[in-house]
Amino acid sequence: MNSTLAKRAYFPFVSLAFLICSALLTSNLHAQAAAQRFLGTVTAIDGNSLTVKTDAGEVRQVQVPATAVVKRVAPGQKDLSTAETIQLTDVASGDRVLVKLDPDSPGPPPQVAQLIAMKQSDVAQKQQKDQEAWQRNGVGGLVKSVDPSASVVVLTSGAGPAAKTVTVHIEKSTVLKRYAPTSIRYADAQPAPLDAVQVGDQFRARGQKNPDGTEITAEEVVSGSFRNISGTVTSIDPSSSTLSVKDLITKRPVTIHVTQEVEMRRLPEMMSRMIAARLKGSAAGTSGATMAARAENGGPPNGQNAGPGSASPSSTSPGGAGPGRRGGGDMEQALERAPAIQLRDLQKGEAVMLVSTQGASEVNAIKLLAGVEPLLEAPAASQNLLSSWSMGSGGADAAAAQ
Repeated sequence: MNSTLAKRAYFPFVSLAFLICSALLTSNLHAQAAAQRFLGTVTAIDGNSLTVKTDAGEVRQVQVPATAVVKRVAPGQKDLSTAETIQLTDVASGDRVLVKLDPDSPGPPPQVAQLIAMKQSDVAQKQQKDQEAWQRNGVGGLVKSVDPSASVVVLTSGAGPAAKTVTVHIEKSTVLKRYAPTSIRYADAQPAPLDAVQVGDQFRARGQKNPDGTEITAEEVVSGSFRNISGTVTSIDPSSSTLSVKDLITKRPVTIHVTQEVEMRRLPEMMSRMIAARLKGSAAGTSGATMAARAENGGPPNGQNAGPGSASPSSTSPGGAGPGRRGGGDMEQALERAPAIQLRDLQKGEAVMLVSTQGASEVNAIKLLAGVEPLLEAPAASQNLLSSWSMGSGGADAAAAQ
């Protein structure tokens, strides 16, 4: 009797052990498969030795033997049917590569079985075209409402007097992506269903807009949940790459971690005042409105020539404002052209605005803007401006080796 019970107890134990071992084996196989291929950028070439900085931030060195298959694809190409066979000497530093390692190579260093390359210049050209497409046919803002059953998202887009409501229609063919929690790089975004979108999320859509830009049938969208913080710097600790900011809304201190990847800019005082006037809708008369518009476009407010390379008032603006139309997009352009700064350039007591990861008392900065004292006089409009500026515009870094 006891022997029978023992056997009955033993068989479930064996089955459970088998399932656990099978799961672990499957997990290990997936991990090994992932380790056998990686995507990155070539940083150095020495003979048949290749140094690649992966998208995960690792620096890996591999050997490319004569038996390796080396091909070149165009950005956006989905398969290798039209890929061109090339020599390793055709690969250059700065090129994007997908490396597939030979699992049977003795190593180290590991040997490459297949190398799929994409020219740096081709990637840059594709990025530029994608960027222009998002600027021309895109819109971005904060989610006001979302109805997954009707496949509709309503956004608040732009800032100040230029703010408007945009209805985004999602179709079955629409590509839906979601930003990683700590990144606004489009390349880091992952597929996600529409019901992942929440009210207050940052949202950008590209597709076919109606004439007044209040509706868009989306071909592609990307969304994410981030925190916007406006406040005053209370302390700076360069040794730990952190600063403390007293949040204007919560009145509580927040510790901000600043990595090397954080985009930090400072608005010139005149530009900040002009944008603030625009946001508050208080630019006095035509002259004041003209000054504000020039400041938004990065040009001098007094109308003198800004010099070669300055943006014209009719330039296409990020966020889909479109040629010849001023609005939140022009302000975004002004923010993007503001001088870059580093943590050591900040001062205790000055005001900053930033986009960060979610968190109550401790967050990681993603984008930070200084020189914003005048903007904090219109905090609600400024928050909308910051939200639009913080969104990566889709195509800017979308191109990657397939």
